[in-house]
Amino acid sequence: MASPSRTTDAATDPAPTPAPIAVPSLRARLPHAHHHLLDRRDTPRRPAWWSERATREAMDGTAAKPETKLVAGEAGYVLEDVPHLSDYLPDLPTYSNPLQDNPAYSVVKQYFVNPDDTVCQKIVVHKGGARGNHFRRAGPRQRVYFESDEVHACIVTCGGLCPGLNTVIREIVCGLSDMYGVTKILGIQGGYRGFYACNTINLTPKSVNDIHKRGGTILGSSRGGHDTMKIVDSIQDRVINQVYVIGGDGSQRGARVIFEEVRRRGLKVAVAGIPKTIDNDIPVIDKSFGFDSAVEEAQRAINAAHVEAESAENGIGLVKLMGRYSGFIAHYATLASRDVDCCLIPESPFYLEGEGGLYRYIEKRLKDNGHMVIVVAEGAGQKLFAETMKAMGQDASGNALLLDVGLWLSQKINVRLLEFSLYLP
Repeated sequence: MASPSRTTDAATDPAPTPAPIAVPSLRARLPHAHHHLLDRRDTPRRPAWWSERATREAMDGTAAKPETKLVAGEAGYVLEDVPHLSDYLPDLPTYSNPLQDNPAYSVVKQYFVNPDDTVCQKIVVHKGGARGNHFRRAGPRQRVYFESDEVHACIVTCGGLCPGLNTVIREIVCGLSDMYGVTKILGIQGGYRGFYACNTINLTPKSVNDIHKRGGTILGSSRGGHDTMKIVDSIQDRVINQVYVIGGDGSQRGARVIFEEVRRRGLKVAVAGIPKTIDNDIPVIDKSFGFDSAVEEAQRAINAAHVEAESAENGIGLVKLMGRYSGFIAHYATLASRDVDCCLIPESPFYLEGEGGLYRYIEKRLKDNGHMVIVVAEGAGQKLFAETMKAMGQDASGNALLLDVGLWLSQKINVRLLEFSLYLP
């Protein structure tokens, strides 16, 4: 498994710098991450009509793929650009960035990002090959599309919990308020359905001052509940013009659909997707927040399993960790622990029988060492038993419910070792 190129945690890590996500301009808030994440998930472009079926197709990726905004560069590269307000509102006025007049910040010219700066997808390319794909570089611009007193922002957290959610909320609020002079920030409670079904709260630097010390999210969260028309109606009725969606891939697909409806209505509303994945499986950003905390907690389980296994004859400690489609948590926790004998991840298929199979390795390790620890990511080995066990369907966010590889593997190993008369306590 290749090492990731990833750097922004929360919870136990320093608070992320607010500038990239707080500036009141769509291009200055995680633009390359937002665009790349949404487009590569085959998110459908919203048609002129809408229905529950269209919403469902948009969320599960079965509808037509939207057009990708590609710009060919002079040097032979392709810029996969981020959607922007000026694409459909070309006459929007721009304003001087409030950071330039903020006495709390000593802003030099180099502080601002040139609008034409890009980030290349691949660092290494062949000298005779194409220059590859590039993404718009994030960061504060000298000119923005909202005045401070015009901004009415909202923040929503969707999907499962992740360490650092409150830290991200805090930094958005403090960044908007302290750096850009924004006074109207709304917290949407309960995920996407909170736009039309739940209460909202006003967020200020004072109200979020200590939330980074708490777990979970002060706004609450939920899966599903995405009704595009109701959400955009609520945005329009509340005169919201900046929407910050903190969520995983399903939530970001939802953010893209919201943006498509906003664009169809011609509203001056910026939609910013802030990737939330504890698995650290988004290559376009340095590191997803919460990942380091997850690896740290995973080591506690591994250490406990190692103690149990070491204390018994032919003891095997089996630890199942998060990782639906990627094994970064399992991989990094294994490297950090140094007590793990075998790590199984979704990216690297494994088999049970024969030379090079898992059974042979377990037998050899027990004979040599008398105990072992196995770490398995929840998405590993699904193909091995998917044909013999009933599929579990999908959750409210449209994610496939995985079969329990930990329980299945435990049963298989027990049966196999009993056949070889190896006593398992």
